[in-house]
Amino acid sequence: MRRDILGTAVVLLLSALMLESIRGFGGMGAEDHPFWLQHLVMALMVLPLAVRRRFPVTVLLVSSALFLVLGMYMPILAVQLAFQGAYFAAIYSGVAWARNRRLLRLALVLVIAAMALWLLLSFTVSNAYESLLQELQEQSEHSSGLLPPMVSYAIFTFLLNAAYFGGAILFGIISWRSAHQREQLAQQSAQLEEQAAELARQAVIDERLRIARELHDVVAHHIAVIGIQAGAARRVLEKKPAATAGALQTIEASSRDAVAQMRSLLGVLRNGQETATEFDGGAHRHPEPGLADLPALIAEHEAMGLRVSFHQAGDPASIIDRISAPLGLSIYRTVQESLANVRRHSTAGSAVVALRTGRSEEGEWVEVESVDDGRPRATNTAGSGFGLRGIRERAALHGGSAEIGPRAGGGWRVRVRFPVR
Repeated sequence: MRRDILGTAVVLLLSALMLESIRGFGGMGAEDHPFWLQHLVMALMVLPLAVRRRFPVTVLLVSSALFLVLGMYMPILAVQLAFQGAYFAAIYSGVAWARNRRLLRLALVLVIAAMALWLLLSFTVSNAYESLLQELQEQSEHSSGLLPPMVSYAIFTFLLNAAYFGGAILFGIISWRSAHQREQLAQQSAQLEEQAAELARQAVIDERLRIARELHDVVAHHIAVIGIQAGAARRVLEKKPAATAGALQTIEASSRDAVAQMRSLLGVLRNGQETATEFDGGAHRHPEPGLADLPALIAEHEAMGLRVSFHQAGDPASIIDRISAPLGLSIYRTVQESLANVRRHSTAGSAVVALRTGRSEEGEWVEVESVDDGRPRATNTAGSGFGLRGIRERAALHGGSAEIGPRAGGGWRVRVRFPVR
């Protein structure tokens, strides 16, 4: 609104300056109306533009009425550039900014009919017709066209006005369609962003729930072990104290392991905004894979055409024997996702998987690393990133760290280190 008001003020000043310039060199002919009335007529035609985008159809109808009435009242002023430009802007704004397109079409029909009537009156009953007819009769002696002067002038006027109104309407339609398309693209972009955020959030929730199910199975295993060992200890309590002590030691270790895993699980799930009320039950599921299944996993990828070298090193090597089932599952899933990404997104024909163990100031650790020397496929997308996010989730679940990204010498590296407690 502020821009339209300022723009209308500028047009008013320019139209007044142009009108005075035309009057200065006699361009208004024998117009006998006072100069202030001429300026008033020009201002009346320009002023509706101040609300052209606020009330586009109303401005279109009002400007059409003003154009018809003022043009009949002061014909010499109706052919001035500012007068014609103001009406052109009114038509364009009405088509480009009208919200009710049905009402706009009705208004355009009325405007075109009114302008046709104006042309008809201009050639029949207006004061300009007599002077025009006299001028054409004087010039008919020098005309060389195929048609009579009056017919030629009528055809020329019709084509000129058709181009005038048609151009304003066409430019308005193009502007409206362009703005409508930009709005649709903006809405689609916002919708895609919302969907992407929802997919990412759902992927994190699904991954956490999957981790929860896996740990649930392991914790249930510990509880079963505790129950069995407790029953055995009860039976041999008096007869075999040494066996009883061993069973109680197993119960103690299993219970601590279960509590530690449950705390780790709850620490991850508390970060989510949604939680599951219950785990999937009743479905027949195979045992979750672990470190012992890594050779079979590598053999599976080799059968698909990817050469994989597997190396295992560590000091002390006994750390491998003390890796828990959830940690072994996370290592397995990390290798599985890394090799799958090599096959899907890289040109590499080979990869190296290393499993290492060691001891540092923080304690014992186990590390799995997958590297390749390929390049991203030119015809492939970067993927959704949910698999790499799952690797980082698993590392965080066990209190570890993940290093994922391109190598300095080319290729891709996935390195995850887990503490062994």
